[in-house]
Amino acid sequence: MSVATQLGYMLVLLAVGVGARAVGVLTPARRDALTSAAFYVALPALVFESTVGRPLSEVLVWRLVVGVTVVLLAVAGVSWLVHRRRSNPARRGVAVVQSYHCNLGFLGLPFVAATFGGVTAGKASVVLGIGSLVQVTLTVLLLTRITSADADVADELRGVTHNPVLIALGLGLVGAAVGVELPALARDALGFVGTFALPIALLAVGASLTAEDGFVDPPTVGAVAAVKLLVMPVVAMAVFAVLAASPTTVRAGVLMLAMPTAVSTYIYSSELGGDGDLASATILATTVAAAATLFGVVQLLGVVAH
Repeated sequence: MSVATQLGYMLVLLAVGVGARAVGVLTPARRDALTSAAFYVALPALVFESTVGRPLSEVLVWRLVVGVTVVLLAVAGVSWLVHRRRSNPARRGVAVVQSYHCNLGFLGLPFVAATFGGVTAGKASVVLGIGSLVQVTLTVLLLTRITSADADVADELRGVTHNPVLIALGLGLVGAAVGVELPALARDALGFVGTFALPIALLAVGASLTAEDGFVDPPTVGAVAAVKLLVMPVVAMAVFAVLAASPTTVRAGVLMLAMPTAVSTYIYSSELGGDGDLASATILATTVAAAATLFGVVQLLGVVAH
């Protein structure tokens, strides 16, 4: 499947999710059921299958770990500078965290796996693990500082460690380290289940997108989208170039970090004093716009998927 076709497929499924929500087919309960199916079944299967059975040195490389961490910290700094003059703390906090907090799980990993597969998908799983830990820590710290909300960072991080996707990643990396070889039937079964990660996640994300009150503060939404979808991939390309990373590391790192704003930022914003309406509008805008920017990122990488 070409990149253009893959992105068109993503947009269609997002639109189906939005439409199904609008006509009452994807009720909140059914949307939550889809989310659970992706979070507890399809994504863990995809992560485990893409990491176990490979040499550990093939997927867990220091350039990937360092690169992802540096990019997230650097773009968090850029977003702080870009949005520092916004007077409303609730909106400033949301704008800052949504400018770097990527949708690594529900869009990033399934997209990379469906587009490239192989070792690139394994490395994308590692990006998901590293990114989740760094993003959650940064988001909680920045939101609480900007909005003056109370939060237990340690408690938030304990929640991340119970994430079934990250548990699957840990098991997969342990399996890679000790040389576990799955039976063909088990690998095929996991691969089959993992193929449903992208469509299920897209439907769930589509059903979660909303801007019922129209776009709130378009200049801020536009600034967030510009940093997230344009600046962040360029920073990622530059960092991985400086690190002299391999092609598979660049593909996994840059594409994962080029993903739109994570839906989870709405939850963090709502719980930690942020502007929920702005968070919702920004998630919608970056998710839709990403169809175009991701195509550009792939072309920038000089890679055309078949």
